[in-house]
Formats: sequence, C-alpha cells, structure tokens
Amino acid sequence: MQGAARARSRQMVEAIRVELERRDWRAGSERVGFKACDDALTKTGEWDRPKCEQNARAYARDRSVIGVIGTYNSGCAEAMLPILNRAPGGPVPLVSPGNTLVCLTKKSPSCEAGAPARYYPTGRRNYARVVPTDADQGAGLASFARRRKLDRVFVLQAQADATSAGQARTFTRAARELGIEIFGEASWDPKARSYRRLMEKVKAAKPDAVLLAGLTEQNGGRLIQEKAAIVGTNDRVALLAPDGFAQQSTITAAGPASRGMFVTTPGRSPEALPESGQGFVDDLKERVGDRPLELYAPYAGQAAAVLLDAIARSRNERGRVSQALSKIRIRDGIVGNFAFDGSGDTTLRAITVSRASREFRPVTEIDPRPSLVAEARR
Repeated sequence: MQGAARARSRQMVEAIRVELERRDWRAGSERVGFKACDDALTKTGEWDRPKCEQNARAYARDRSVIGVIGTYNSGCAEAMLPILNRAPGGPVPLVSPGNTLVCLTKKSPSCEAGAPARYYPTGRRNYARVVPTDADQGAGLASFARRRKLDRVFVLQAQADATSAGQARTFTRAARELGIEIFGEASWDPKARSYRRLMEKVKAAKPDAVLLAGLTEQNGGRLIQEKAAIVGTNDRVALLAPDGFAQQSTITAAGPASRGMFVTTPGRSPEALPESGQGFVDDLKERVGDRPLELYAPYAGQAAAVLLDAIARSRNERGRVSQALSKIRIRDGIVGNFAFDGSGDTTLRAITVSRASREFRPVTEIDPRPSLVAEARR
C-alpha cells in the first residue's frame, strides 16, 4: 500500500470492497467484515518479509480472521504461508490475485529446497490463486517475442530477488525452446544510482530486445530511462517485461522512455473480460474515477468471490474453508469460467500483452501451449 505499487494496490482493495458490497457483505448466511492491511515499509516502499510474517502471526492469532485475500507479492506469500498453515483452528486460507511464483504450488529446479511442501507444514494446502504463474507468463512472453521476430534477447533481473530470478528463468527456458537466442544475462542493483556500465554491456551484445525481470519498485524507472538512452529507444531495441512493470507507476517513473515497451500480465485485460465480468468492471470504474484501471484489479474482486464461496460452503471454520478452496468451480465469474487444479492453480491460462503509451493498452492475448509452459517451469 506504499511506494510504486500503491495505486495498483488501492484499486485492488476497492475491487474487494465492490465484490463484498455486491454480496451485501455476506458469505452464504455468514456476515463478514474486511480490513485492508499493508505489508510494505515507508522507507523503501516495498514489501518487507518481517512485516509479512508479523501480519501472518496477527491473522493466525485472531480467530475472527476466516481468510486472507492476498498477497500481491509472491515473496510475501512465501513468508506468510507456513505461519497461516499452522494457525489455531486450522489453516487460514490464502487466495491470491497477484502471486505468480511457480514454487508456491509446484516443484521447479529454480525453487528453494523443500518447496512447495515447506510452505504447508501441516500437509494441508490452504492456498489458491486466480492468476496464471510465471511459467505461463514466461511462455506467453517468449511466444510474443517469437511472433515479433525478436530472435536475440538480453535478459536482466533484479539482484537477490527470487521472483525476478524465477521470471528470468521461465522466459529463458521458453525462449530457447522456441529458437530465440539469449545474447546475455546480468542483474541490476535496485539501489544503484546509475546503470550506464550495465547498459553499455547490453548495447555491446546488439540484442533485438531486452527483458526486465523484476518490479517497478526496484528502481525500474531509472533502469528504463538508461536503457532508452544507451541501448536505444523501444522502437529500435524492444523492451519486454513481466507483470511487475505492468502498472501505471512504471510510465510515471520512466516518462517518455517507457513509450512502446511491452509488458505481460497473467490473465485477461478488463476490456477482454467476459460479459459476466463487465458489470463488475463498470462498478469498479465508478470507484476509481478517471484513473486507468489497473489490470490486476478485477482479479482481486475474483479472489474475494472465491474466498466468499468457500466460506459459504464451510461457515466459519478455518480448516474447512481451506479444504473447500480446491473444490470451488466458478461459472460466469468476473474473469470467466475456471476451477483450481490439485495444487491450487487456476485452470485459466490467458496472458495479456500490453504496450505503453500514456497508459498500458492491451495489444494481444496469448494462450501458451501446455508443453511450452511445462518447459518454462522445468
């Protein structure tokens, strides 16, 4: 709720409230309340692991907390899940509208030892997400690069960040499977004052495109500006990035240097949602006014709907709500028809590619083939 992600997060919170109001603040016969919490630090504007853990302990202690809609950042979910999983009264369910890290649900060589089992110490899963994973996103972005004939890509990732590393890895594996050459790999220091030396290295490789795996909050504005100044503008050397950059604050921070960059978001854009979701989008737009609607916002509403459905089936028992998540089947939901696989991942696989101008505008939707997603995760 602070820093570069603040505007996006505020819209996600409003989306949750819209869904609660549409249901008259009820989950079946149960009356429910909602409290928006922050996991970021004022000093950095980024999520903070100790604060995520502190929040999780507070949720676990408070027996009135029947479920959590979140988190936005995958690293925060990693910190919270083991605590919520061991909560008194049974695991506290966590339904995320934003997590994309593969390791939260499935094994991958890029995961830390013991993941994902380490996040569920009781052996019971209490997690679901309504957006596709980084494997889907990496496969989708690589497929888009192939369509654009971007055959030589330089991959950059934020230092010491598991999510960034995962995004870089999934794109790289999918890209190589499609015959795209990775002409270099390097990391950037989010605290650096200048990226001139890094961008000179990128320029020397003469790539067709540069991939940024990370977040806008990790000094993304400065990074994009120096890429444009040294490597070339985005119409000369394409700039690609996953969802951590797919927010209006990227355009604000980078200014004209962001024009023409391509970003992906897991899921469909608000304009492409089915008819069943358009009424929700209209209600949400009334709440946010003239601001561009953040692409994640409707998914926050959908996450709220999933949790409310699970509570309605289980009344107010934490453990039973968690068990109900895996059995949820959504028909004519905000984002369409879907269910969850045995790991807690959505069966919807759409990836949206948007291009920056004054705001991010969707240009295409990609449904990457399952074999390419599997290769990205491998």
